[in-house]
Amino acid sequence: MDGMRGWAHGGCMHRPVWSCPSLRPDAPDPVPDHSRASPGHGPADPAGTGILLPPGVPHDGRTVTASGLRKRNLYLDDSVLPQRLTGRAVQSPVINDGLLRHRIHQLHAALVHAEDGFEAESRLSFIRERLHSRLDALQPRTPGREANRLAAELRELLDSRIHAGISLREAAAILHAHPTHLIRCFKQTHGLPPHAYLTGKRIDQARRLLLSGHRPADVATTVGLHDQAHLSRHFTRHVGTTPARYKGTRSGSAAPRS
Repeated sequence: MDGMRGWAHGGCMHRPVWSCPSLRPDAPDPVPDHSRASPGHGPADPAGTGILLPPGVPHDGRTVTASGLRKRNLYLDDSVLPQRLTGRAVQSPVINDGLLRHRIHQLHAALVHAEDGFEAESRLSFIRERLHSRLDALQPRTPGREANRLAAELRELLDSRIHAGISLREAAAILHAHPTHLIRCFKQTHGLPPHAYLTGKRIDQARRLLLSGHRPADVATTVGLHDQAHLSRHFTRHVGTTPARYKGTRSGSAAPRS
């Protein structure tokens, strides 16, 4: 996905990307050495703590306890955080921000399934916004009178791309809106985020096709999902049963009574 990079953890080397690890209870303390003596850099609660390390900044990776290194890392490139923010990040690398930690957790969960790119892109956009709010004093815009219009335009766009799909970046460019503002307007108007709406529309189509006798594998690609496993995961979560069993309800209802 644009904005993120995958790296194997091979020690505290200098990477050409931003590193944003979320600390676990037996977490490392990988902040730059000079920050340990900086004013305000006291002990942090690992349960809600993250570290933001700019590209090229050395850190020692020393652990808080003897139990070793446990963290969940997110690597971000310059499209998410420009290098001009390096100075501010070095001055205050420890982030005690429960909301940011929660959003990083949501992104990691979305990335488990590579086919759910729209959701992952949405999660990443809110992480970017949160980090910019911290480093660049940029506050998110509150939806105003334009919210209903933008939500209606995005809904129409999503309805026209059920099969082909669309990225958040493309949708924001077409509608001339910031990605997170677009999501907030949509959720305020329709009660759910755009990626959830798109998935719901696909599941609605899948239900009709299954009841018409189509095979689950064919239905998956017809409604714009990656494959049958992708369909089964979302279908089961929405409907409470698998596509194959749901399809069986049609044949069962049509069977003659004894």
